[in-house]
Amino acid sequence: MPQVVRAGAVSHVGRVRSNNQDSGLIGKHIYGVADGMGGHAGGDVASSIAVKFLAEHDTKFTSVDEAKEGLTSLLHEANELIVEAAREHSELRGMGTTADLITRIGDEMVIGHIGDSRVYRFHEGELSQVTVDHTFVQRLVDAGRITPEEALVHPRRSVLMRVLGDVETSPDVDTYVVPAVDGDRWLLCSDGLSSYVDETQIAAVLARSVESSREVGDDLVQLALDNGAPDNVTVVVLEIGDKPLETIRPKVVGAAVNPMRYASNAPRRVKRLLPDVLHSRRTLAARPENEEFAAPTDEMFERILAEERRFKLMRRVTWAAAIVVLVAVIFVSSALAYSWTQTRYYVGVHEGNVAIYQGVNADLGPISLSEVVQESSLKVDDLNPYQRSQVTGTIAFPTLEEAQNLVERLENGTAPTEAPDDDAVEESTPTPTPVPTASATSTSGGE
Repeated sequence: MPQVVRAGAVSHVGRVRSNNQDSGLIGKHIYGVADGMGGHAGGDVASSIAVKFLAEHDTKFTSVDEAKEGLTSLLHEANELIVEAAREHSELRGMGTTADLITRIGDEMVIGHIGDSRVYRFHEGELSQVTVDHTFVQRLVDAGRITPEEALVHPRRSVLMRVLGDVETSPDVDTYVVPAVDGDRWLLCSDGLSSYVDETQIAAVLARSVESSREVGDDLVQLALDNGAPDNVTVVVLEIGDKPLETIRPKVVGAAVNPMRYASNAPRRVKRLLPDVLHSRRTLAARPENEEFAAPTDEMFERILAEERRFKLMRRVTWAAAIVVLVAVIFVSSALAYSWTQTRYYVGVHEGNVAIYQGVNADLGPISLSEVVQESSLKVDDLNPYQRSQVTGTIAFPTLEEAQNLVERLENGTAPTEAPDDDAVEESTPTPTPVPTASATSTSGGE
């Protein structure tokens, strides 16, 4: 008969948060993950209450039906403890937690689920998500209003529809029954992993042959951190086989590691819960977070849908305005650039004759940026090699008059016939020699 032959649990605070609001459990019979609601004070207290209560009531069930009822009952009792703690400590009001539990009954795995933590099954090389998120965006996906890809970046992706905590007295718990197959690996994780690591990467890690499930958990958490996960990350990894591969010792990780003075079978004693931790909860309510709870009513759903419609409309208007501005900028820039090109001229060749073009010798796609404004009767083949190469390569001028002067000189044969010698020395005109002035001579005559 298949059994859990390896089990590992890892929890990390993440890249941004200052405290860990996740908790994880490896028991003798029950394994679980709980993710405290970050949008409320005491998320770590809520997950810790739930996991410690479950650890103290690590029950072996005798049938699948008993396991389904038992896991649901355990989550409801944990919920009562969280509600009672919130009543006794005002600074904890509004706290809550997700929860995923799994236990093996014969050749079946039984799961209890509430919230957006997830249970995955890695079977024969393929990863599949067993649980369905109790989130607003998942409801939108189920209704066909958005795609799963859009759900990943939706502004309401952190709105939870079901949780344990000071929000519902009897929350609905989903249960699942899946075959326990030799060689399968099971992953329970908080959304700190599933929101930042895609399923392809998760599957690649679960496919590795390793010495312990703890090593698999470490690799998954490291992937989330490498991807910049700001949220807490908690994973519990199980391996199914026919004989034990390692000694599995009960343990808790994350917030549940903190010392607690609480008897889980006596709800009225909840006010003794974490006296060394509760004093630090006084200022936690003011800390801004992302997650929140929304009661799953039709009125609430329609209200959020109305917000969704407004958001989509605003996004479309914003995109349309941005496109209009971009097109206007491109049009104005192109018009200015084209106007500038029409102030330029060059001498080139048109149908074998020397011609003057207005514009620049270039094309913008199918649009030519120049046109012939004057064509000479002078054939390019009649030019000497130097002149021919210059005209064929085009000669640019800032004005039409200068271009016309060159064409006239080419026609008259007065244009340069070879490249100027940069080393030529300009000859100087010799200074004329001064002509001496003649002086008069007087002659005396004799008689």
